Order: sequence, then C-alpha cells, then structure tokens
Amino acid sequence: MLFDAYDPGNFYDELFIGQGQPRPEAELLIRRVNAMSLVELQQRQEAVQKTLFKLGVTFNVYSDTQGTERIFPFDVIPRIVPGHEWEWLEKGLKQRIYALNCFIHDVYNEQKILNDGVIPRHVVESAPGFLKPCMGLQPPNDIWCHITGTDLVRDQDGTWYVLEDNMRCPSGVSYVLENRRVMKTTFPHLFSAMDIAAVDDYASQLLETLLNLAPETLINPRVAVLTPGMYNSAYFEHSFLAQQIGAELVEGRDLVVSDGYLKMRTTKGLERVDVVYRRIDDDFIDPQAFRPDSLLGVPGLMEVYRAGRVAIANALGTGVADDKLVYAYVPQMIRYYLDEDQLIPNVPTFLCEDPTQQAHVLSNLDKLVVKATNASGGYGMLVGPHATEEQRLEFADRIRTNPRGYIAQPTLCLSRVPTLIDGGFEGCHVDLRPYILYGQDIYVNPGGLTRVALKRGSLVVNSSQGGGSKDTWVVRSMKSQGQSQNQGQ
Repeated sequence: MLFDAYDPGNFYDELFIGQGQPRPEAELLIRRVNAMSLVELQQRQEAVQKTLFKLGVTFNVYSDTQGTERIFPFDVIPRIVPGHEWEWLEKGLKQRIYALNCFIHDVYNEQKILNDGVIPRHVVESAPGFLKPCMGLQPPNDIWCHITGTDLVRDQDGTWYVLEDNMRCPSGVSYVLENRRVMKTTFPHLFSAMDIAAVDDYASQLLETLLNLAPETLINPRVAVLTPGMYNSAYFEHSFLAQQIGAELVEGRDLVVSDGYLKMRTTKGLERVDVVYRRIDDDFIDPQAFRPDSLLGVPGLMEVYRAGRVAIANALGTGVADDKLVYAYVPQMIRYYLDEDQLIPNVPTFLCEDPTQQAHVLSNLDKLVVKATNASGGYGMLVGPHATEEQRLEFADRIRTNPRGYIAQPTLCLSRVPTLIDGGFEGCHVDLRPYILYGQDIYVNPGGLTRVALKRGSLVVNSSQGGGSKDTWVVRSMKSQGQSQNQGQ
C-alpha cells in the first residue's frame, strides 16, 4: 500500500497521527489512495497538471530566464482540516478582520488608538503603506478591507498561528477554485462519501461584496477589475475573476476621469464605472496622487474616489495593516476595539527597532527568521538555521542600519502533508491562506489555498520561490463508513 512507507516523523502531519495511523477525517482518503497503484496515482497527478495547463492556470515570475509564464505546481494529495477546527479558525479570522478594519478606519480618521498610546504613533506613520493622501477618507459603510488573504501556519504541537495579513491585493483564490474543480474529477466518489465544504460560492460572494459598495440608487452598477496587464504575476487570476463575476477586465489606459466620474472607453463611447476591484498597488493607481511615473493607473482617480463617485476594493491605504511591524500590534487592536482576547495568536515577534529585542535578535540569528517589514512573496527574508554565516552577517548589518525595517520570529516547525515526489511520498511543509470577504457581513471561504514547499526541507511555500499548491478539504462530518467503504473510484 502506497502509504505504508510514509513516516510523519516528529512533525505535525495534517493527515497522519503516526506511521500507519491516519487522522479520523483522513481515513477514507488514505484508504482510497492505498487501494491504487503508484502508476495510477502518478497518471492522475499528470492528468491534473495537464488539465490545469489547458485551463491556463499560470503565474508569472519577473526576471525569470525560463520565460515569464509558469504552471503553478499542484499536488494531488489534499490537505484536510476537520470541521470543528475550521469553525474555530473562521471565528478567529472574523475577529481579526473586524479589528483590523476598525484600525485602518481609525488611523485615517480620528486616530484614537494612537492618541491613547495603545500603538506608538511612529509605528503607523513610518509604515510605507500609510498613505497621507488617504487621511479623512470615508469609504462606503466604513469598510476598507473587502478582500483579505490571511496566512496561517501550524506549529509542531498543532497550534495555529497567524503568520501575516494581506490586505492590499491578495492573490491566489483562483487556484483554490480551479484546484477544487480538477480534484472533483480526480476523486469524485470521495466528494460523495465525505462532507467536504464547497468553495464554489466564492465568486457570487465576491460579486455581492463589490455590489454592496455601490450607491443604492444605482440600478445596474458597473464593476471593473483593474489589472496592471498581462505581464503581472497574477494576470491569470485577474482575468479569471473578472470572467467569474461578469465584470469588465480593464487596464489603466482603458479608463479616464471625465465630468467628475470614472469612465471606461468602449466602442459606444465613454461609459461610467461605479466599482473598481483593483489589483494594482496604491502607489501606482493615480500618478497625480502617488507615483507620478506610474503608467498603470488613472490620473485623477483619487479625486473621484474621495468625492464618493466611485468605490474601490480594497480601499486605498489598507497596506498600512500589511506592515509586519504593525502586525505585531494586532492583539492590542483586538483588545482595544473589541474588548476581547485574540483567538488565533500571532507568531511570537521580536521588534528590531527596540534596542533590547534587537540585541537578542543579533545574538540568535542562527535560530530566527528575519523578515523585512514591507516585503512579501518570500523576499527580503533570512531563515537563520538554513543561512550561511555570510548571509547572517549581511542581515545583521541591515538590521543595524534600518531597525524599523525588520522583525524576527522563531523558526516554527511547520506542519507537513504527504506529497508525491519522485515516485514516493514525502512530508512537505505547508501554510494556509483562507480568503475573507467583508461586505454586509464577514464571509470566510471554507479552506483556502494550501501552499506547499516542494523543495526538500524548505520552509518557503511562495510560488515565486519554488512552492506549489494543494486542494484544502474542510471535512465537516463523516458520512456512513459502511457506505463509503463500498464506493469504488
């Protein structure tokens, strides 16, 4: 049987308690895979990859000598989250997003949390994502973070942590939806036998979230997805989501400000756009308000936005909450705005701008992960235990030169999932990015994107750094064991 030789070792394994001992929610999956031959499983793996290729599920890597477009690697063995754990995660994510939204609205308006000294003022005002042109903004319903991708990890003892927040232009949900589509054809009877939460509702929930931003007086508001263009790393997703929600896919050159409104160039002339789902970072969205050298945005858009004549998701300025120094203060935000304790904890974090904590970091670079506070995608990071002495010395200089620009965290022993590599199963480290929509209510799509580190021993799961993905099954309950044992594939 295929899993007989698989040993979870001393890691927290998402499918196995120990060697030959599947977790209850994974038993049917393990039994089904064990009933297959290696050749059959590899054939299914190859079929899935070919299907994803035909669907155009790709991403771009800048400065990649192999070409700009790559297939996002996919592994056919899913990651399973039991229903009771998911209910707790969902509650914790809603708590976090609500508090973060309160924080963003507050710091761009009354700044109560800063005036009360709960968060040091310089922490916010020195964040590159804090945009002074956004001061005084009043987005519809005071909601700023309409679409969020929050990265979660699980440690060796099974504890869940929030690794980081992504509130500007979070990507990856298209892979969630397409991964699920191909997995339903790969293991159809398991989807009948197991109560796996559906993810298909995301597109309709996204559209409802966006339409909720338009004034009620508009009968048929027009929604547009604003993309930097086909060379952007997530262009597949931009076009995919525009198609899924029935929105126009536009670039900055397709839009113009006219008569005080945002309008789109069409064969029939200029037509008004009411809601923009932007996939462009704030700095590039309006050259008159931010970077004057930007060719991606729309001159004058900020003025129209401030006047309330167009809605933008996510609201401009949300990047202040993506800053990893600001991240360290989320527990205080939750206590301040909700008078509650944080449900899903942050990873313990050392602030390099604090002299005492910086001294500890510099003395333990071989044990810590150091991250640039305004970087993403696995860049600007030092994984101390895997780094060379030269690399550690270089990061020590960076920290001393720009202490506000770095945080450090202990090296977590990330949970693993069996992954098909070179004709056998290996435990590969994973994280999880659920997608949260904030409209009239807060909606958390069940599961999310499981990213997997496909390089042996690697802790870096980002696609740009050699990572891949898995389908994430939230198994709410088990159906009749006897019934499912008799179902073939």
